[in-house]
Amino acid sequence: MEIRQPFTCGTWTVVAGKEDEFIKRWTEFVGWTHANAEGAERFLLIRDAAEPSHFLSFGAWRSQEAITTWRASEEFQELLGRCRELCEDFRATDHILAASVEN
Repeated sequence: MEIRQPFTCGTWTVVAGKEDEFIKRWTEFVGWTHANAEGAERFLLIRDAAEPSHFLSFGAWRSQEAITTWRASEEFQELLGRCRELCEDFRATDHILAASVEN
């Protein structure tokens, strides 16, 4: 990974009992993203072991411009909305890679 690579991050608090449906919808959202958003590289959804309704998502991108174009699409709004309707809280943030250590 390249230092300063852009990442998107979501912090999700899902309504209790809706976690499996959230995972399904998030996976569909990311599948659409991979097929339609140029510059999308890799996505992870991480579930809190102690609080199973809390998730973090990370997306690796080739450029900030790719993120901006992705977010501007109608499909993005629709698919993100489908995920958010299962949530009590959601926060999106943008980041850049500062360091990476791989095995």
